[in-house]
Amino acid sequence: MKMNQSNIKKARKFLDKNMCVAIPTETVYGLAGNAYSDIAVKKIFKLKKRPATNSLIVHYNNLNLLKNDCILNDTFHLLYKKFSPGPITFVLKTKKNSKISKYVNNKSKTLAVRFPKHIITQKLMNTLNYPIAAPSANIFSSLSPVSAKDVREEFGKKIPMILDGGTCKVGLESTIISLVNKPVILRLGGLDKNKISKILKKNLKTKLTSKKNILPGQSKIHYSPGIPVRMNAKKIKKNEAFITLKKYKNVSKNYFNLSKNGGANEIAKNFYSTLRKIKNKGYKSIAIENINNIGIGLILNDRLKRASKK
Repeated sequence: MKMNQSNIKKARKFLDKNMCVAIPTETVYGLAGNAYSDIAVKKIFKLKKRPATNSLIVHYNNLNLLKNDCILNDTFHLLYKKFSPGPITFVLKTKKNSKISKYVNNKSKTLAVRFPKHIITQKLMNTLNYPIAAPSANIFSSLSPVSAKDVREEFGKKIPMILDGGTCKVGLESTIISLVNKPVILRLGGLDKNKISKILKKNLKTKLTSKKNILPGQSKIHYSPGIPVRMNAKKIKKNEAFITLKKYKNVSKNYFNLSKNGGANEIAKNFYSTLRKIKNKGYKSIAIENINNIGIGLILNDRLKRASKK
């Protein structure tokens, strides 16, 4: 449904009744439910077929509400002031009296939180008196959705409403940084970690996998289009699509470029939609050219490694 005040009210009513709705963010579309409600959170896990150990990100729209649930520190305030709302998620210590459902974070003493930038979701959250848990609106381990159409492909009529906010501007999930002890990057994403390092004036370590309480994007198998993916390909197999970062002249119809000239923002925005398009066209596998492991390449290689795992 298109954005208007009437549809925002409808979405709020569904959320108030502990139901789930799909919402647009600047990163990807999210499957939203009341983060204070055990009923709503359990529905999110069931709809996504997501393991209980894989924690959810909770979305807030103001600091006052967050202060009720988490312990805020100076590093958080510094990064929040610079990058929020936007594609950054903070892992913080939870307060003992937090109302967050125990199912959100697998009874952990930490919580992943972020402030989405999309105007529709902001307007929706302004009408709520609770934060919303909103992982990507897809079946667990499959491609993240960047449009309302993608969400319909994933869930059909299993959810009562999709707020249509157009195509996501960033197109990749948020960058996750833990601020529980020393700052550590737990997921590469829509905000370049070098920008965070610059603000903190230190080089940040990365920890992209976890054995216990797994955060979004840390699963070994993830972001899969449902067909085999080959990285660093030089030759193309029969019935295989070939992805390039930029557009080349005089190529066959099975070539798919992520951008016209290799621009990072365009590549990120088109990444998931291109993988989904290839799958829907009936190709049996996907090959992708070598991607240098710098800048946007770091993020794409991380996603592709997980997508190519069996």
